[in-house]
Amino acid sequence: MPTLSRRGRHLLDAPPMAAYVHEHLARVERGWDPTARPDGYIPLCVAENKRRTQALLTALAKYGDIPPHVLGYDAMIGNRGFREHLAAFMGRTFLGRTFEAENLAVVAGAGSVLELLFHVIADAGDGVLVPTPSYAGFWADLETRDALTIVRVDCASAEGFALTTERLDAAIATAECPVSALLFTNPDNPLGRVASRETLLEILSWAEARGIHVVFDEIYALSVFGPTPFVSAASLRPSLGDRVHVVWAFSKDFGASGLRCGVLVSENADVIAAVDQLAYWSVCSGHTQYLLSSFVADTAAVDAYVADMRRDLAETHDAVVHALTRAGIPHIPAAAGFFVLCDLRAHLARPTMDAERQLWRRLLDEANVNLTPGEACRIAEPGFFRLCFAGAELDAVLVAIERIGRCLG
Repeated sequence: MPTLSRRGRHLLDAPPMAAYVHEHLARVERGWDPTARPDGYIPLCVAENKRRTQALLTALAKYGDIPPHVLGYDAMIGNRGFREHLAAFMGRTFLGRTFEAENLAVVAGAGSVLELLFHVIADAGDGVLVPTPSYAGFWADLETRDALTIVRVDCASAEGFALTTERLDAAIATAECPVSALLFTNPDNPLGRVASRETLLEILSWAEARGIHVVFDEIYALSVFGPTPFVSAASLRPSLGDRVHVVWAFSKDFGASGLRCGVLVSENADVIAAVDQLAYWSVCSGHTQYLLSSFVADTAAVDAYVADMRRDLAETHDAVVHALTRAGIPHIPAAAGFFVLCDLRAHLARPTMDAERQLWRRLLDEANVNLTPGEACRIAEPGFFRLCFAGAELDAVLVAIERIGRCLG
């Protein structure tokens, strides 16, 4: 008799985690050190910002006296005081208007927010439109337990990977399942672009005309360092309405992915109430809520952190772009986030995904550098690779770029 259910066996036969993540976890203990391990592994594949880790730890250390109430049960979608502080912080820093605590749900990370939200707005088998290039993790978030089908909206490099309503129309017309929602990331990953107000309004109007939900993933809202100002979907209209929702988390803007704290903003009371029924299995730790609530309520401290973080990202991005140019590696500079998209199509043996996998493996084995393959980001054209520049110290990133340049010849 089998010891696993069919779904348990499926998890082992078709793991939701991408191959580049498995390789990262297998090599991370043998990481680069300028003295002890100069040939060590350098991960440029994980979208984390470790540039301000010590600054965040120092800031959070001020709130170390834990009150007794954090040890007990509380509201499954976050205690009210935390949600009030979050609503005020998010409203003044990037949402562009005021929300009430009742409009927020807090659970253990953005992935959990997405899984719970889509569970209550879409049925198993429904389709969710996702423009590509895309964050690789959406497939695991939506297809693993929600049993949804992501319908790709492939954008072309020749058009600057621009999303158009014509491409959305084509995707929805050819989808083999009913489409319930569009998931739109701004600033996006892996390109690090910031959408204009006009683009957001066009997307919103398109979705409204078709009666589908739009989920705006704004997880990099505060990590903008380029000239284009960030505009939140929450600021476009006086009300989000029943079918527009915003997702944010502390993982990216605060480099705190390990604290597992994601936020849903929705003015659909039924959506918040339904998410609340599932939140028990994704509760954010009371200790984490206490620390982060104290931090976002400390206006001077949190604003100083964000300003320093943005300045550091801009300087690091510029240094990385300069190094890529010096190494002769074509790339698309970013305006937000922690990554640039490298164009290595000229180094493929053939213009196929198999050739892209071979090049990724060659860089991994010969240069001991792990990039995110374009295939993981569902880029339709083989040969693009995401380079994450803030998850390792800058010296390591520059060494990695030199290795990649040598490996490519």
